Amino acid sequence: MKITKIDVFRVDDPSNTNWHPVLCRIYTDNGLYGDGEAAIAYGIGSTGAFGMVQDLAKLVIGMDPLDTEVIWQKLYRKTFWGQNGGSIVTAGISAIDLALWDIKGKFFNVPVYKLLGGKQNDNLRTYASQLQFGWTKEMGAMFKTADYVAAAKRALAEGYTAIKIDFFTYRPEGGAYTDKERTTLISPDILSQVVGRVKAVREAVGDKIDIIIENHSFLDAQSAVQLANAVEPYNIFYFEEPNTPDPQTARYISSKIRIPIANGERIYTRWQYKHYFQDNTLQIAQPDLGTCGGITEVKKICDMAYAYDVAIQIHACGSPICTAASLQVEAAIPNFIIHEHHQANLCDFNIKLCKYDYQPIHGKFKVPDLPGLGNELSDYVLNESPKVTIEGDNAFWSM
Repeated sequence: MKITKIDVFRVDDPSNTNWHPVLCRIYTDNGLYGDGEAAIAYGIGSTGAFGMVQDLAKLVIGMDPLDTEVIWQKLYRKTFWGQNGGSIVTAGISAIDLALWDIKGKFFNVPVYKLLGGKQNDNLRTYASQLQFGWTKEMGAMFKTADYVAAAKRALAEGYTAIKIDFFTYRPEGGAYTDKERTTLISPDILSQVVGRVKAVREAVGDKIDIIIENHSFLDAQSAVQLANAVEPYNIFYFEEPNTPDPQTARYISSKIRIPIANGERIYTRWQYKHYFQDNTLQIAQPDLGTCGGITEVKKICDMAYAYDVAIQIHACGSPICTAASLQVEAAIPNFIIHEHHQANLCDFNIKLCKYDYQPIHGKFKVPDLPGLGNELSDYVLNESPKVTIEGDNAFWSM
């Protein structure tokens, strides 16, 4: 079996100008195909990821799609910029790798978790993620404390027993906090605003619901310690992305707080993760299958984490392709802790990208049992989105 061509898509949806998914489909000479994603849909970088997948696609035409390790090593070591590459390089590798695992599962007619050793976990506990956007089918900013409480109650009414909120994004009077207000040391009035939100949500949900505090790396080491210690009385499940990922400041933060630390959205490959594992500076690792190198690499990270008693929560903020892939990996690992269900997964601009709309039931996720990843690109993506087709040494643009 050989790879014959690869279609690379960049979706631009006028209903959400901040969401630009980069997706791909790999075709083979026996009729099987697989779908993947470079999960740089938000922020700045999707154009770069779109180009990176195209560049990498040219290197795998003619190769056997079942040779996932061989292909991964080629993409990492034979591209010059692959070694110790950042988000764009590893996201490009991720897209190719996810599609190859999708093909591999279909070839053997089994879900990917079977190829990873079998299902150790099912009915995966799931948390409602990013409630500062409201937890409805339309994402919006939450400003008032009552808004945070209302969003938390909506998630609880759906059966979730864990929620995640960035309490430090939006000002009570509107707009966003500035970097200056969130770094060095937080002023007493702003700290009181943020802690007041945490306190109100804890009182509203009770003691049996886990609260995860998201920080999006907006803080620095000093303010992260200050905030963590201020919210400690409210029984925080874990404290995510306290600052810009860095092994040295991670040591400082972990030595000053008592809340478990989660990180990984912006940590790439096993070579970067190993420092955090060796120093015991994070308790929950969050590699993203769409940016960290795909299943081939993330499974290695999960195994490394297990040796250091580090739990795994796959970071999931992409299309339903990444959701399905994350469930496959989390089903197969012994150190799974909880699954992330981002609010984007409630919204039509994301749901319509794939054939199946998987959603948790009463806060738990069933693992797809279809061959491969368990989902595939929709006709909307295949027929209505701009794409580049890589075939041999040629690239063809089409609308």
